[in-house]
Amino acid sequence: MTDTILPTREQMRDAVERYLAAVADGTPEQIADLYAPDASVEDPAGSVPHEGREAIVDFYRPLAILSRSTRLTHFRATGGTAAFGFEVDVHVPGRRITTTPIDVMTFDAEGRITSMRAIWSNEDVRIEDTEQNEEAP
Repeated sequence: MTDTILPTREQMRDAVERYLAAVADGTPEQIADLYAPDASVEDPAGSVPHEGREAIVDFYRPLAILSRSTRLTHFRATGGTAAFGFEVDVHVPGRRITTTPIDVMTFDAEGRITSMRAIWSNEDVRIEDTEQNEEAP
């Protein structure tokens, strides 16, 4: 029997916080750097997974042109798996689009993301009018 080394809760929390910071203000490449080379992203859950670094970079590429911010709302972790809720705001002229997913991530021993499943649907998206000259965070 082989012993499996699992990341600590602190390693997983740190990875989630780095992930949310990169989603808010990083490049697609910086987000992909948080993933293991053979990782997968399923966003939303039930869709075709994006597998491997190149596919993950391509998945996050649309974020590069958007003004965005994130807020962690809750976090749970055990056994190499973390589940967390957060809000991601996308700022466009005159509007703020807020999505509130719950992501489930698995991690390797080094704390790299090996898989991510984002659980959300259209019911988890809110669009609000803002002042035209309101500054994005």
